[in-house]
Amino acid sequence: MRRFSSFLWLFALWIPICLRAADGGSDTAVSRDSIYHYNIEINGALAKGQHTPFWLVNNRFGLSSIKKANGYLRAGFFREDNRKKRFDYSFGADLAVATGYTSTFIIQQLYGDVRYRSLNLTVGSRETRSQIVNPELSSGDLLFSGNARPIPQIRLAMDQYTIVPWTDRWLAVRGYISMGAFTDDNFQKTFTQGLKKRTKHVLFHSKGGFLRIGDRDRFPLTVEGGLEMAAQWGGTVIYPDGHTIKMPHSLKDAIKIIIPAGSDSNNPELIGEVTNVLGNHTGQWCAAVDWHDKAQPWGIRAYFEHYFEDHSMMFFDFKWRDMLLGFEIDLPKNRFVSTIVYEYLYTKDQSGAVYWDHTPEIPEQVSGRDDYYNHSLYTGWQHWGMGIGNPLVISPIYNTDGSLAFKDNRIVAHHIGWKGNPFPDIDYRILISYSRSWGTYSWPGASVKRNYNGLLEVTWRPRKLNGWAGRIGIGGDAGSLLGRSVGAMITISKTGWL
Repeated sequence: MRRFSSFLWLFALWIPICLRAADGGSDTAVSRDSIYHYNIEINGALAKGQHTPFWLVNNRFGLSSIKKANGYLRAGFFREDNRKKRFDYSFGADLAVATGYTSTFIIQQLYGDVRYRSLNLTVGSRETRSQIVNPELSSGDLLFSGNARPIPQIRLAMDQYTIVPWTDRWLAVRGYISMGAFTDDNFQKTFTQGLKKRTKHVLFHSKGGFLRIGDRDRFPLTVEGGLEMAAQWGGTVIYPDGHTIKMPHSLKDAIKIIIPAGSDSNNPELIGEVTNVLGNHTGQWCAAVDWHDKAQPWGIRAYFEHYFEDHSMMFFDFKWRDMLLGFEIDLPKNRFVSTIVYEYLYTKDQSGAVYWDHTPEIPEQVSGRDDYYNHSLYTGWQHWGMGIGNPLVISPIYNTDGSLAFKDNRIVAHHIGWKGNPFPDIDYRILISYSRSWGTYSWPGASVKRNYNGLLEVTWRPRKLNGWAGRIGIGGDAGSLLGRSVGAMITISKTGWL
């Protein structure tokens, strides 16, 4: 609390400084062709109970804390590229100083981007969001939800849909491929305290491709779908007794990560990497159907995501029972409720409860117990303790025993979110989630644990103070999974163009 009190003094001193800076110019005097902009933000949260409430922590790109008193001062400077030019570049630096967080100094974003037409090459850490789910109202994408800190990487992408030639604009594609590295080695060492398995110098890979059919300018229905895959590979696995396993990480191994294949290592400890595939591979199939008629003041979107951990659930060896199923309705002429999202999340099946890997003596294999977001060697699909996938599968940061495993990955959840703009300067959003957890197949709970999470967030953007915004969020949790918590978060920000 002493550190948080010091942070509040910083908060009090910062406001008049920025008010004086705001008098120096107005966004209305700056051309919208400006390409340089800045952001300054201060944030503080206080809570009572077990933790900072769930929706004040999750889906914030890891810039959050479960500690009951926390806050940060954040500043960013960015150059946006000019989309009218065939060739252009952009960059960004986004830094924060925090209290009550997993680290005091945070490099949230630091990147450079070069674009030619629709092709982008990005180097560094940059926040990117799913284009399938609504980033404000969804519970989160199953593979990349925006729940964890960005992973530094080299990324080649067509992030926006690009028309396929000779299709009369009815067909468009987008996709990406990347290589990177996790940055949480020191965090893992501190969090596990030598009591649980951890890793260091782990590498990252991702790739995805999407296809869209339809032209909304001529017909209101569009359909899109695609496949995304990601992997953890390389690095060193460190056990509590000091034993280590160095994972393969040569150029040849990198090719086996891009095109998944088994390792040719003779290390008996890596037998699973030899008989299956090298590294911890995850992925999802995505599909969405969208109806937005320009002549009508509303639209509807339905989407489906199927997560998988191995070949059996990537294809159709088993029924696709596990899913994220969502519906989004836009009501643009209703200022009180402009968008509504409902989602159903089911992850109980995981190919079933039985697993047997083939051996020379018994060649048959039964593919089950996929254990979502966990792995036999790697710590799990997390970065700085926060799950990279959907946060309703509770992140390891909540574990109290130093484990970086996901202990509640068999869940059934319902989630609803809506937002509106009831007054010209004020908008809001509400998130409500209810989930039940059966633990994991390996460690089932003695009883079904329940989790209730809610958030009301109101943002004020005064028209007379261009670029300023104030936001207050009030959240609460209940249930046996995370316990009871209630808290509030205040954020004040100033953005501007140069």
